[in-house]
Amino acid sequence: MTTLKMARRALLGSAIATLGFASPMFADGHQVLDEIHFIVPGGAGGGWDGTARGTGEALTEAGLVGSATYENMSGGGGGVAIGYMIENAASLENTLMVNSTPIVIRSLTGVFPHNFRDLTLVAGTIGDYAAIVVSKDSPINSMDDLLAAFDADPAGTPIGGGSVPGGMDHLVAAMAMEAAGRDALAVNYIAYDAGGTAMAALLSGEIAALSTGFSEAADLSNAGEVKIIGVTSDDRVPAVPDAMTMKEQGINTSFVNWRGFFGAPGLSDEKTAQYQDAIAKMYDTPEWEAVRARNGWVNIHNPGDDFRSFLENQEKVIGDLMKKLGFL
Repeated sequence: MTTLKMARRALLGSAIATLGFASPMFADGHQVLDEIHFIVPGGAGGGWDGTARGTGEALTEAGLVGSATYENMSGGGGGVAIGYMIENAASLENTLMVNSTPIVIRSLTGVFPHNFRDLTLVAGTIGDYAAIVVSKDSPINSMDDLLAAFDADPAGTPIGGGSVPGGMDHLVAAMAMEAAGRDALAVNYIAYDAGGTAMAALLSGEIAALSTGFSEAADLSNAGEVKIIGVTSDDRVPAVPDAMTMKEQGINTSFVNWRGFFGAPGLSDEKTAQYQDAIAKMYDTPEWEAVRARNGWVNIHNPGDDFRSFLENQEKVIGDLMKKLGFL
């Protein structure tokens, strides 16, 4: 081998080593995280699962994160995953847990002993409206039909959800019933471990209706498998334009469930900032817009201290509402 070839090979090897060990990397001027491992506190097919996987899809395809992996960790209404984040904090620098309004509700009701203050608040990312859904073969086609069935036989008109009794899906169903002038405490609510399990129960006829996230029902509605009979948005959502809002049907209630990401307690400021930077840049990418539009999500970006203020306010509002409805 000539001296010139040896020099070129040495130069190339040095360049490869430099690229291989440089961290963080850059792509199109963006800071790139090597990897994110997402912890999902519920089973596959639910809103948490969809949010983690959709966010990971957008981050990786936009070149903001090198790779994303996912781990479903059900149990304790989300408490198992929170406990895992706290107990293993020292080894979870590359891990984010997705969560949403239930972390507020379930800490208020004592389902688990922790609350959002026990974790590192990274960012709130989206909002997802709630929906009441029935199967495609159901004789129920509107909220009026559901109310008529409920009036005739409350116990025989079970409404399911992918959360514990007194959890968010239960709360949404109760809010809708109260706004329609019915006794919210008379709702026969059937709890399932995750949204996917609850949807399966609806399709199999175990329950008359399902209280769920709009995004969880959108694809099945567009495929003709379910009917969305009421949405908690102020206006119709373009992802399923035929789905009527509660307000259109004379039920004056609205609700949006935030979803966002948390790090383990004690997560370094540097790593927290890297996560927040990647999420902030994600919103401007076509990859994110494709995921967002497909799911009917609303962009609600609350990083860091803004996220904390938002959660503290929601804790008060939901606490007052749950006392009014008799859940606390």
